[in-house]
Amino acid sequence: MRYVRNNTMARSSIGGTPGFDPGGCRFKSCRASKSKWGGFMELITKKRLHLISGRSNLPLAKEIADHLGVELSEPNLAEFANGEIHCRFAESVRGGDVFIIQSHSASEGMTVNDSIMEQLIMVDAARRASAKRITVVCPFYGYARQDRKSEGREPITARLLATLFIASGVSRMISVDLHSGQIQGFFEKPVDHLTAMPVLVDYMKTLGDDLVVISPDTGRVKVAERYASELAADLAIVHKRRIKNKKNVVESKDVMGDVDGRVCVLIDDMIDTGGTIVGAAELLAEQGAKEVYACTTHGVFSDPAIERIENSVIKEIAMTNTLPLQQDKQISKIKVLSVAPIIASALDAVFEDTSVSEIFGGKHLS
Repeated sequence: MRYVRNNTMARSSIGGTPGFDPGGCRFKSCRASKSKWGGFMELITKKRLHLISGRSNLPLAKEIADHLGVELSEPNLAEFANGEIHCRFAESVRGGDVFIIQSHSASEGMTVNDSIMEQLIMVDAARRASAKRITVVCPFYGYARQDRKSEGREPITARLLATLFIASGVSRMISVDLHSGQIQGFFEKPVDHLTAMPVLVDYMKTLGDDLVVISPDTGRVKVAERYASELAADLAIVHKRRIKNKKNVVESKDVMGDVDGRVCVLIDDMIDTGGTIVGAAELLAEQGAKEVYACTTHGVFSDPAIERIENSVIKEIAMTNTLPLQQDKQISKIKVLSVAPIIASALDAVFEDTSVSEIFGGKHLS
């Protein structure tokens, strides 16, 4: 570091004229600088990266840290007797570039709301510890499906969550395959929207050349088109109808596209109860599909998803590790792929103030 002291600090206390007093410098490394406007103090520092993780998906955070070649900082998370969360960082983060990783998931001993609150508390701790920049890394962004009002008297909780993060002192947000791109607009700070497409496309290339990429509903058509374009594959669409006033209840009606005798790959951003994917797979099988696979970024797998998948015609589901796959949900039909290299590359780009888009060749925003 290099320090240069303002000459006004060296004024004589007995009415002396302004001047720089090298002997009076408080720092070991000082350099005087005189100009028409007087001297100045200059401090040249190096940026410090602090990678901190909550408890909802520690294996992913450790893998990201390994790719970056850094150690995870210890947040010392604990609960009081009444369940309130406490945090105290083990090292100083003053002036540092802090990245706080947390998937908004229900893992062992935690609910979705617990994981969100835990991340907000870590953000507040970093802000009050004088971190220079705080970036929340949400591989899976909670409440993303509630991004608009579909009926009267409903909340828009995806927007509420963004408001909470901004209020807590967040400088930036990084997430993977948001349920809806418009969620980026809920933040008044920069958002880096990553995609797991490179990982899933590599997997899909192993399934053969005669692929048909299937959108499980009309809302996923644009995403399915991107995958079909990357694979030079055909595209088909399943027409789905949701049952009004019933959550997680859907009905697959028809298939638009030729799937007879073909290997079909359903692509969706998340699988929750599995109703949409399983229903679409059964319809594809009825239409003569040779084999049915599925790919998803976020494997939520709420009950009764695992039972549905086990009994379905789906040969295999590939998911990424944005969410942890609990021990009781690890079945032979589910294959887990890692997005740690993608997230680590994005964190490195943000830390070095370089382009995140170049990681994906600009294709993650189309």
